[in-house]
Amino acid sequence: MFHRIMPMLIVCFTCQGMHMSLASAADPESKLMLPSKFRKLVPLHTKLGKPGPGDWLDQHHEPGQTFRQYVRGRPVKPEGKRRVIYVQPLGEFSRTQQRIIERTAEFMGAYFDLPVKVRERLPLKIIPKKARRTHPTWGDKQILTTYVLNEVLRPRLPKDACALIAFTTSDLWPGRGWNFVFGQALLRGRVGVWSIYRNGDPDESDESYRLCLRRTLKTATHETGHMFSMMHCTLYECNMCGSNHRAESDRRPLALCPHCLAKIRYATGANPEKRFEKLIALCKTDGLKPEQAFYEKSLAAMRGK
Repeated sequence: MFHRIMPMLIVCFTCQGMHMSLASAADPESKLMLPSKFRKLVPLHTKLGKPGPGDWLDQHHEPGQTFRQYVRGRPVKPEGKRRVIYVQPLGEFSRTQQRIIERTAEFMGAYFDLPVKVRERLPLKIIPKKARRTHPTWGDKQILTTYVLNEVLRPRLPKDACALIAFTTSDLWPGRGWNFVFGQALLRGRVGVWSIYRNGDPDESDESYRLCLRRTLKTATHETGHMFSMMHCTLYECNMCGSNHRAESDRRPLALCPHCLAKIRYATGANPEKRFEKLIALCKTDGLKPEQAFYEKSLAAMRGK
């Protein structure tokens, strides 16, 4: 259970510079506008049910975003020279935490079918006192997300970057009135920051390692999706669904629903079948058996088997 100062955005994004008119995700034409290749995946996915008390959609009204609406919204996407995702480690990492960042970077490359480069680590001392705090109730030492986004990342944004993402082991908070966030990204700024502070101790056991890795993969891919103008999904149980607390986040799948997968295809040009093949191999290596099995079913469905 999370104590709150106010309703808390756990997986957070900021819509700066975003002006998009969205129709209802219940648009009756939406299924017709989904490419036939992706309609083959629909039977594998669970429709999003009524939210429980305290869940994201219980506290936040969102219209959703079908594939058709995404295309009409003129999304930010990798194009021209801007096709590289950069990962920026920020602060100190244990050997196991560093391994999780490296595995996450490789997974992101397969997830979005884009090149990913890990940059040299930046020391936490670049965050000034004005952008730090100790949580007034819990005592957690935190850094301010908006400072990281605007003062650390934006000036360092490479010319060929479609996204620059900072990973840190420090806890994050986005400003006055908030407890913490797992991550924050700008929909049109091409920068984001997320933390593995609340993802568990990966050194405790093999199971704890996989849990920390799975949580990190979810946050990284979810927030990067926002950076490509993907809004929260309200159609299916999907990695792009909003989450308002840890239990809700943990029950979300790492997989994308057919509409959100089609958005990735549109944004990056990813070949969905080759994408599934790469993700299956990575999940097998990291012992993510449920995810591996689902990707295998998805690949078989897309191939008509």
